[in-house]
Amino acid sequence: MATGHQVDLLVIGCGPAGASAARTAAEAGLSVLLIDRRSKIGDPVQCAEFVPLPMARHVKRTGTLVQTIATMTSFLPSGAQDISDFPGLIIDRGAFDRALAAEAGAAGATIWTDCRFLGWNGKVATLQQGERTVPVSARCLIGADGPHSSVAAALGLKPQPIVQTRQYTVPLRRPHTATDIYLSDRFPGGYGWLFPKATVANLGVGADRGLGPDLKTPLDQLHRDLAASGLVGTDILHRTGGAIPVGGARGMVHGNTVLVGDAAGLTHPITGAGISAAVISGEAAGHAAARWCAGEPKAFVEMEDDMQELFGPTLQRGVQCRSRFQPLWHSTATQDDTVMRHGWIAFEQYFAQAA
Repeated sequence: MATGHQVDLLVIGCGPAGASAARTAAEAGLSVLLIDRRSKIGDPVQCAEFVPLPMARHVKRTGTLVQTIATMTSFLPSGAQDISDFPGLIIDRGAFDRALAAEAGAAGATIWTDCRFLGWNGKVATLQQGERTVPVSARCLIGADGPHSSVAAALGLKPQPIVQTRQYTVPLRRPHTATDIYLSDRFPGGYGWLFPKATVANLGVGADRGLGPDLKTPLDQLHRDLAASGLVGTDILHRTGGAIPVGGARGMVHGNTVLVGDAAGLTHPITGAGISAAVISGEAAGHAAARWCAGEPKAFVEMEDDMQELFGPTLQRGVQCRSRFQPLWHSTATQDDTVMRHGWIAFEQYFAQAA
């Protein structure tokens, strides 16, 4: 790596948002450097690996489909079950990330792995790869570095509110085509889930650590319950976990610096879904970077307006729902099925509330 490296666009983070931004910008003719702090892109996977049907073209293009999903089963505190149409796709998330990165590389982006972002003054970024500190001059920068974004911190932004997750991969004992959602006070500020993945399943829980600091105990209990039912095996094949931003969208554009995906708070505050928003916002930011570098000063602002129009109402509804539920956790209210229906997207009560 040469000291004084210069590019049009520097992208921090090689997940779906960053790789999509790098690809679209490189296809538009920009010189692009895409970096990731991990030594292997896509590893570890911190995701339940479900994407909605509108992502099908990306899944097909990358060849990362594992199985299809037809319905969602929501389990309420009383034990009642509600089945709703909720078609989607389960993907191999690690392979998906690597395929998107490969597309960015094929489009002309340079990719550095095992590389950390240390700082940015609006003109020069300081990166570290191994023992070497490397300055990189860039006309603009895209931060796609997740919920604990170092780019956002460099801009002086406050940390995002987050929910912590813990997930096991377990054997699946019979074919399953539904995503199962467990709504319970055992998972305050979050929920439990089982997402089938052919012969295995991603079994996890998410919770607000301020309300439920122990994720292992409720996850182990959920695992025991489902193993006793015969749906899953007792073995734990893989463990993972991570953070999900739940504060809604924050400012994406800061001069010549743009945040996308989880770093921009575009993750759904109730479901935690974020892959689709990451790809969409990444592609939009890559196109906007090309326009901005071509002399269109409003390109980034117009991009943010488009993203706000697309995601804003949904994110606002989710944030307000979280706010309404915050004082209810660990009270008798969360034992009431009717109350819990107001807090989950599968039910009409959730959408009947003013956003």
